[in-house]
Amino acid sequence: MDSVAPADLARLTERIRSGEGAADEELATRFHEKAFLMALARTRDREAARDLAQETMLIVLRAVREGRVLDPGRLAGYVCGTARNLVREHLRSKQPRTDPVGPDPPPVSDPEQEAVQSERQFLVRRVLRSLRQPDRLVLIMTLVDGLAPAEIADRLGIRPDTVRQRKTRALRRARVLLEEVSRTSP
Repeated sequence: MDSVAPADLARLTERIRSGEGAADEELATRFHEKAFLMALARTRDREAARDLAQETMLIVLRAVREGRVLDPGRLAGYVCGTARNLVREHLRSKQPRTDPVGPDPPPVSDPEQEAVQSERQFLVRRVLRSLRQPDRLVLIMTLVDGLAPAEIADRLGIRPDTVRQRKTRALRRARVLLEEVSRTSP
């Protein structure tokens, strides 16, 4: 997946573990597009591939931070395996289930509620894609990882004020985008 020397990948994992924020971004820069292309080739769905690549980066980043990457020199293989497993799960979830007892009854749901939920998910994906990488990373670390600005600042190697500015900028951009969408909707 990547032709970088194993020693360089080992150094990258150490930098991530030590909380160096630039290392988190380097991981994403180095592997996100490759994970996206792998997912796209197998799913043939751009939106699903984007989601799968983003999820791959989050899982790998957490695994590196928690020391679960046993051979840091094989980080590229770890990313590839994670992406492959996520794609496999995604494709499996799309296949009809065969149950020897019989199919589960369809869940009782409110079509209007499902439509609202689907629209929210679409808007969240659209907002995330519209953000610059540093702002998106801060927003994900805040909302997904549940980290405080000081923790994010430590991991990214920046000041907490900078984290707050990036978060504010990301949320402001999200608000503007949502206002634009609501103006163009019927």
